[in-house]
Amino acid sequence: MSPLRILASVMFTVAFTASSQAFEVGVREMSVSAPERGRELAVTVWYPAGAGGEPVLVGNNRVFKGTPALISASIASGRFPLVLMSHGSGSRIQGMSWLATELAKAGFVVAGPDHPGTTSGDSTPADTPKLWERTQDLSALIDRFTADPEWSGVIDTGRIGVLGFSLGGAAAMEIAGARANLDAYARYCDTYTKWDCAWYAGGRAYVNDEAVQVDKVDLRAIDKARFEQSNQDRRVKSAVLIDPGLAQAYERQSLKEITIPMNFINLGSTGTIPKAVIADRLAALAPYGTYASVADAVHFSFLPECKEGGPDLLKSLGEVDPICQDAGGRSRADIHSELTSLVLDALQRTLKDRF
Repeated sequence: MSPLRILASVMFTVAFTASSQAFEVGVREMSVSAPERGRELAVTVWYPAGAGGEPVLVGNNRVFKGTPALISASIASGRFPLVLMSHGSGSRIQGMSWLATELAKAGFVVAGPDHPGTTSGDSTPADTPKLWERTQDLSALIDRFTADPEWSGVIDTGRIGVLGFSLGGAAAMEIAGARANLDAYARYCDTYTKWDCAWYAGGRAYVNDEAVQVDKVDLRAIDKARFEQSNQDRRVKSAVLIDPGLAQAYERQSLKEITIPMNFINLGSTGTIPKAVIADRLAALAPYGTYASVADAVHFSFLPECKEGGPDLLKSLGEVDPICQDAGGRSRADIHSELTSLVLDALQRTLKDRF
């Protein structure tokens, strides 16, 4: 059993040594069949690029800065680890492009879906706790990439990882083997009235990019069997979990039984990390768990860098969360640099170096 490596409030000290070769980054958008949902998933793929492609800014909009890549470039020759990405509640996968491009430069193929029911403009409290749908989405991506003739010769099927943020972190927890307890989650929301619990009680949702009124969610009315089932996919060999949701609801024994590396990262210093996502205890339970926290960061620091005028635009649209605001004197770009280093270190160590 490997000892827990606790890296509290680390600064940017891990050098980027991912590869002697830094690839250009290609990007593609594709549809992937999700049989359990009965629909197609919109998926973005970042990958080490060969020749061709046209420059594009991925995830660029009026609020957030985009990330350069080459759309429809050829795929570099070789076999690469696959990293599945799962976005946070109410976000989109292209909001993780700042990190995905750095992974692709280092020789990873990175793919993530927009999860129906919990993505920007299509997000409801009733869909939020259905983590089994998110894990099914991620497993559908593995099915596609390992069967598709274009990708099956590129992906090393023995080196598949998952990386999730917030609700995506909860999905990554579950596909790695963690199981949640519905009664524990409901009890937590009985007394905790912020974050996910406030969302369930708020009576608001987004459908077709419009705000709508909905009933409050009674967590105890959720399908208990589905909520507590195992969603493990044994093809996943490593997990990176950034501010993972449902932190108070996981079954201790399920964490103790996970046999793959679980790399937990919290955004913030000790004493500032919200109860909803604090992960040091989870890391301590996982046999191959590591833990790090990023000083001067907040939960929203994981989102892309904001453009000048972005905060004012958000305020004019009625956004109440300080999406563009970080905790200390560091820039979001600097926080992203540290996060990138931590993630690359974890994935190199567990998907590249161990094989």
